[in-house]
Amino acid sequence: MLEISGLNSFYGKAHILSDLEFSIDRGEVVALLGRNGAGKTTTMKSIMQIVRPRTGSITFEGTQIAGLPSHKVAQKGIGYVPEERRIFSDLTILENLEVGRQAPRNDTPTWTTDALFEIFPNLYERRHNRGKAMSGGEQQMLTIARTLMGNPKLLLLDEPSEGIAPVIVEQMAKTILRLKREGLTVIISEQNLHFAGIVADRAVIIESGEKKFDGSFGELEKHPEIRDAYLSV
Repeated sequence: MLEISGLNSFYGKAHILSDLEFSIDRGEVVALLGRNGAGKTTTMKSIMQIVRPRTGSITFEGTQIAGLPSHKVAQKGIGYVPEERRIFSDLTILENLEVGRQAPRNDTPTWTTDALFEIFPNLYERRHNRGKAMSGGEQQMLTIARTLMGNPKLLLLDEPSEGIAPVIVEQMAKTILRLKREGLTVIISEQNLHFAGIVADRAVIIESGEKKFDGSFGELEKHPEIRDAYLSV
């Protein structure tokens, strides 16, 4: 579904991603792992063209998307949930969801507010509340639900377990597994190795903007030296 090749992205003169390459198949959940500053978020922003890669190729369903405006990337079916959440704090939960609505897509799960409230019952209970009255975990749920209202083919989740209560982390894991069962393709950026191992099929480890490992969690478990070198604090 998505293939990244020879990707080089910069912030000013700072070279963040260096010839990065990996791919993801339809229906797969892939975890981008690495320490803070490794380049995980920049990878997602590069896919969305929020950060414009200097060189390299990003192919989505056989079409080159590098160089497109970000809204065109979203229209092609890529949904992005940033770490910062960025809900509309003065709108209600229902109004936030309506902002994200896009038309159904072929061969892609179609999401309605009823279906999303089934996954996120906390949002249903507070559906008429404004975003600014929500906890951090609830805001994270709302951001994911709002993105799903766009009926994406590929979902990018940046640090979904970061800074939320353990009970919400557990609910987040169940949510991602539910999305996988629905056939949605997902890339998550994570520092929590345990969480990533529960929800993802495969790990791609990034260090200093370079791919250091690409394989199953079973393979990663067999190579503790890789985990210690690139994931230990």
